[in-house]
Amino acid sequence: MSYFNYQSKRIFYRETGHGKPLILLHGDSASSTMFEMLLPLYQEHFQVILIDFLGNGKSDRVDKFPADLWISQAQQVIALIEHLHLKKVNLLGTSGGAWVGINTALERPDLIEKVIADSFDGRTLHSTFSEDLKKEREYAKHDTFAKQFYEWCQGEDWESVVNLNAQALVACAEKHISLFSKPLEYLAVPILFTGSLEDDMCRKDMLKEYMEMKKLLKHCSIHMFCTGKHPAIASNAEKFAEIVLAFLK
Repeated sequence: MSYFNYQSKRIFYRETGHGKPLILLHGDSASSTMFEMLLPLYQEHFQVILIDFLGNGKSDRVDKFPADLWISQAQQVIALIEHLHLKKVNLLGTSGGAWVGINTALERPDLIEKVIADSFDGRTLHSTFSEDLKKEREYAKHDTFAKQFYEWCQGEDWESVVNLNAQALVACAEKHISLFSKPLEYLAVPILFTGSLEDDMCRKDMLKEYMEMKKLLKHCSIHMFCTGKHPAIASNAEKFAEIVLAFLK
């Protein structure tokens, strides 16, 4: 297993496949393990790089996640790119990882070629985000499938990781902390927004929000799937991979 040091902690990463670098960015309360079943769709075309954000998966644990979590995680991605001495990489972030991907490109456009932002709320969290998140996480703790997913991604201490993540996201929403490190219109690299019209974990007007964001950006495209749950990268796996390949190549 490979690690690099970041702020006196170890962050796990993994490399597989051949081609142009593609970093996959996992969502909240998940880890890079969520991409395991999807790797065959990408590793023949890309040098796929996985990362477990600090406090998740095989990376070192933390006592608390910051409220600007997705901005903080972007700094971890930048540190990984620099650690691997890469020049231009593509980013594919899903759910919370979508914000991370955008923030990485906002901070260091010199390191990024293109970004795919999948299944996320856009510029703001929806109005009932905090309440919905608390209910969803409480339900998940008693749902067999959800518990198995969390343990698969995090290990035996999954409940602690899930709780810390929820605390950070609730603080982010209730304190109205900016989701982006800079105004979105500063984004200089091409971006593709993806999602599913059946996604019940994101804002109901996801497509409308994507279209509003597109007006601010010079190089932006959108692909929405008619069916599939959260996130689209998993629920529409094969078609999603085809769209990624077309966009990046």
